[in-house]
Amino acid sequence: MATVQPGSFLTLHYRLAGPAGDIINTFDGKPATLSLGSGELSPAVEQRLIGLDEGVRSTFELAPGEAFGERKADMVQWVARKLLDALGDPQEQYAVGEVVQFPTPDGQGQYAGAVRQVGDDGSVLFDFNHPLASQPVTFEVLVIGVL
Repeated sequence: MATVQPGSFLTLHYRLAGPAGDIINTFDGKPATLSLGSGELSPAVEQRLIGLDEGVRSTFELAPGEAFGERKADMVQWVARKLLDALGDPQEQYAVGEVVQFPTPDGQGQYAGAVRQVGDDGSVLFDFNHPLASQPVTFEVLVIGVL
């Protein structure tokens, strides 16, 4: 039976939940595949996986801020409509609560921001904090396969 080690490639079901409920839950659908250390999960969540055997199902409680850090006020920012148009579709309409994907400066990845407010001039106030920042997190996992 294989055991999760740093750098392991995993197939698993997992659920991340905060006080308001599930943020992600793969138990009702297709399992996730990921490589530990690639940044797909937070380091604190990955640490909980180390040492688990294939077939194990576990639940972990992480303290507020441990899984996704503390909320940072400077991660809530107004973005000008001109920049939004340059990054995406100029016809895009933004709604409060919507999550928008942005390209990283190097163009190799993406990051997300949640719309908090839309200004009269078309600018948008985004919150780039993780939705579970400063929150206690429940992490449930079923390790299906380890390579």
